[in-house]
Amino acid sequence: MSEVVIVTGASSGIGAATARLLGAAGASVVINYRSSKALAEEVAADVEARGGKAMALQADMGSETDIVRMFAATDKAFGPLTGLVNNAAINTPVLRTIPDYTFKEVMDLLAVNTAGVLICCREAVRRMSTKHGGNGGAIVNVSSIGALTGSPSRFIHYGGSKAAVDTMTMGLAAEVVRDGIRINAVRPGMIDTPMHAKSGQADRVAEFAAKTPLGRAGRPEEVAEAIVWLLSDKASLVTGAILNVMGAQR
Repeated sequence: MSEVVIVTGASSGIGAATARLLGAAGASVVINYRSSKALAEEVAADVEARGGKAMALQADMGSETDIVRMFAATDKAFGPLTGLVNNAAINTPVLRTIPDYTFKEVMDLLAVNTAGVLICCREAVRRMSTKHGGNGGAIVNVSSIGALTGSPSRFIHYGGSKAAVDTMTMGLAAEVVRDGIRINAVRPGMIDTPMHAKSGQADRVAEFAAKTPLGRAGRPEEVAEAIVWLLSDKASLVTGAILNVMGAQR
């Protein structure tokens, strides 16, 4: 059976690198994006150039309606789902301290980073579960070093949303392991992606990477390698794990 994998937030960064690597392995990949259509289509073209099949698909991971539509479109285009990478996440455009947070801002972030992950897992499990006629599969959630540090004076709400991803990963993995589904997470440290600039920290990699134990920022492709391994049968005994991909960063 050929692999069919949805990668959320796949127009750039870790998601794009993961999609390209899956394409090189011959998978059919759904390149989810919220607003960056041109970038998503470029990634889809790269996936196909590497030997896979691809579809760029717009959907907001903060909307249950959009999530359900995305999974239905995947069913129609590629058939039974075998993998899901919950990579999509948002942050605020400037640094925050506790007096600055607003309820709406926090809830908008949690809708994508936490609730959206859980609803995507729900839709994937409904399709993959051997108890419901599926063939099993694997899910990888993308967490963050912020789940460990709490991101004080920066993005506590973001760190909290990722800590929730860690907890949900462990709980879901135990719940569905006998349904033929493995669920794991990767926890990246400082990775050189466009998210830094989007959150008002365009110079962050240049400023802080040399201070990390490894002496550099990670590359999206390095995280993608870990994700694709967790999706594969080579990780058949691994479920409920949260893999640090951060070069000893703390």
